[in-house]
Amino acid sequence: MSYLRRVRAAVKMLMPCTPTGGTVVNPAPTPTPTPVPPPPPAVVPKLITVAVVNESTVVPDITLKPIVDALQIQVSRDFAPIWGIDASVVFIPTGAKAHPTDWQLGIFDTSDQAGALGYHDVTNDGLPLGKVFAKTDLQFGSSLSVTMSHELLEMLLDPDVNLSVFVQTTDVNGTIYAYEAADACEDDQFGYDINGVLVSDFVYPAWFESFRTTGPFDYQKKISKPFELLTGGYISIYPIPNSGGWTQLNKDRQAQSYRHRPTLGSRRERRKLPRDQWQKSEVVK
Repeated sequence: MSYLRRVRAAVKMLMPCTPTGGTVVNPAPTPTPTPVPPPPPAVVPKLITVAVVNESTVVPDITLKPIVDALQIQVSRDFAPIWGIDASVVFIPTGAKAHPTDWQLGIFDTSDQAGALGYHDVTNDGLPLGKVFAKTDLQFGSSLSVTMSHELLEMLLDPDVNLSVFVQTTDVNGTIYAYEAADACEDDQFGYDINGVLVSDFVYPAWFESFRTTGPFDYQKKISKPFELLTGGYISIYPIPNSGGWTQLNKDRQAQSYRHRPTLGSRRERRKLPRDQWQKSEVVK
């Protein structure tokens, strides 16, 4: 085959195919890939039910119900994506009883009333029990809804009041910090609104991580570094070495207000008690 014929043959091989009739068939266009939508956010299962039980004589059911509705939004929308803990928050009106498998957040007038009614450290079935003292809050001008939010979030984060973080400063010294969700930023001024209800600010896991240099460290983005306490905030600590047990660290060593003092039956009071001294509630389901 001559050189010219070989060139013609090569050119013919490169030309597009033509069916009968001589029409050039263009190759099929490459289909545009369909965008893959991002996966939906992970849903945290609600494995816990917290019953908010009204035993107070100063706060009617009609006042508590919208607060409980706001707490459900806070737990599922704000708290669960950060901490991986969600719960169903249900309202138990005056005179009704919670289910035996429910955790409970009791609304009482005072700690004395809670004791008189038989509410002690855990429920009758040994499950977590939080307490809010409505009359005391009203007496000292504190927001009842912020206190309820505070106690609920802390009960969800550390239901057995036994979690803590150890920060070692030397080979023989350090500090154990209680794993509390809202103490550091508990003051009402740092709360936020949900449907007209003021709820508590709360810390993020980064607050307990001393190596963190950037936040956020709390939901409201008011805290700028790990273990920082906002005005009115505090945290329970256990210094190492220690001779006095758990103590309380306040912002700028300020004088404690009444609400900072551990109340009988509160989480801070229970943290100081050996577990075998906790009492079950005597309330009949």
